[in-house]
Amino acid sequence: MNTQSSVPIEKLVNKMGLVNRTESVRLENKKLTTNEVNRPALQLTGYFDYFDADRLQIIGYVEYTYLDTLTRERKRMMYERLLAAKIPAIVYTTQTVPDEDMLELAVKYDVPVFTTDRETSAFAAEVIRWLNVELAPCITIHGVLVDVYGEGVLIMGESGIGKSEAALELVRRGHRLITDDVVEIRKVSDHTLVGTAPDITRHFIELRGIGIINVKTLFGVEAVMDTTNIDLVIKLEEWDKDKEYDRLGLEEEYTEFLGNRVTCHSLPIRPGRNLAVIVESAAVNHRQKKMGYNAAKELYNRVQQGIMDKMAQNSSE
Repeated sequence: MNTQSSVPIEKLVNKMGLVNRTESVRLENKKLTTNEVNRPALQLTGYFDYFDADRLQIIGYVEYTYLDTLTRERKRMMYERLLAAKIPAIVYTTQTVPDEDMLELAVKYDVPVFTTDRETSAFAAEVIRWLNVELAPCITIHGVLVDVYGEGVLIMGESGIGKSEAALELVRRGHRLITDDVVEIRKVSDHTLVGTAPDITRHFIELRGIGIINVKTLFGVEAVMDTTNIDLVIKLEEWDKDKEYDRLGLEEEYTEFLGNRVTCHSLPIRPGRNLAVIVESAAVNHRQKKMGYNAAKELYNRVQQGIMDKMAQNSSE
């Protein structure tokens, strides 16, 4: 397991479309190490007890208008105390802009300052959500991840068993590829796993006998996604005539990643089986179960009711 300990601030800038107001401050070695942010309202009044200087600092309209009530000397003093705490960066939101004193002191203390037109609450929530994913515990596995009818389906199996071919057929049928061959799985909560592709292999599929194809180029941007939750695992395996396979699906099977359980189906592979259709059916069936409908249990209940009706009819005769 790999837990990413930091995220480059440059990545945040590119992701959120921030405007750099301190271009002389180099960003190369600037990193965020926590998924929390802070609005330094108390700090700007002079209260620095329990201040977490590792957090991204966000100055919104409330903080901005409060600063306007201070004298220049008091304002510079608060700026200096805040920036001297070695904070990673400051972002001004809601169309507010830093004044010359802030920019001067930010350069002095080597702290980058950015602006965005987004509203403070929405921006903070988006940053926390994004950092929560970026800094989450992460593992890398061999498999294919596709979005099928809104369900994230992770297809696993031995090399050469047909995972990539199944993914390509699913893309042809209107579904979307997240990653082929290498899947990065991040645990963003005790109930949610997010899968994505490494930057190098994103949007590519390897087809034996053909080579590498770019799904985004071949089928268009609607055929790919960057990330998706992992809702279902399909394990492909060679058909074994001596093995008993589940034919009803009354009991759920699970596999585990990073301590989170995910529903899992094992599919035996035989010539002539249409894997794409089977995966589609599994995804829809899984979605129905989440909505409260279980076809296997309905069939079981019908059979039981039929038996009871038959017994009642025989006893009455």
